[in-house]
Amino acid sequence: MKAMILAAGKGERMRPLTLHTPKPLVRVGGVPLIEYHLRALHAAGFKEIVINHAWLGQQIEDYLGDGSRYGLQIRYSAEGEPLETGGGIFKALPLLGEEPFVLVNGDIWTDYDLGALRKPLAGLAHLVLVNNPQHHAVGDFSLVDGQVQDARPAVPSMTYSGIAVLHPRLFAKCQAGAFKLAPLLRQAMGKGQVSGEHFAGHWVDVGTHERLAEVEQLLAGRH
Repeated sequence: MKAMILAAGKGERMRPLTLHTPKPLVRVGGVPLIEYHLRALHAAGFKEIVINHAWLGQQIEDYLGDGSRYGLQIRYSAEGEPLETGGGIFKALPLLGEEPFVLVNGDIWTDYDLGALRKPLAGLAHLVLVNNPQHHAVGDFSLVDGQVQDARPAVPSMTYSGIAVLHPRLFAKCQAGAFKLAPLLRQAMGKGQVSGEHFAGHWVDVGTHERLAEVEQLLAGRH
């Protein structure tokens, strides 16, 4: 099973850090954010990783290289112009093959065990959901009997963690260019094709300086 790390974001809310450093290489606890994902993927038994990039992407390739120092094989999907999440994944599909793959947002920090995703996929997607953080109190979706649904007033909502398993068939009717992932997921949800799970452990969407500091505190508490 292959894995893809999304690393094409510009990280504008983390300026000036991200003016000269791509967001996935911003250090937290002395280690680039993306390196935590690579270590976790290796520990979970993954070997082949695809990373997409756009803003200052060459720095990511120069730093990570072919992945051998992490015990991984890394291939890159370079985007000339921003393709958003859906378009970026679609562009990388030739590198990912025809089997389900794990997707991880490059700008989160978590202690979720990615090895838990190495199991057969029943539908077109499986999403890991977390409790709504303060900055996203409305949430994204609801989880009902193991199925992910569009959030409804009667059912508690949760936030998509940026961790998923996707089947390439999810993109069957897509065309090259920039497009979002969420509408594809909602379409599949309407057909009962999206399963999910709730993760209650540590998870931070490292989108601002404050949340970067939050991860620093979490890491400090572990030592």
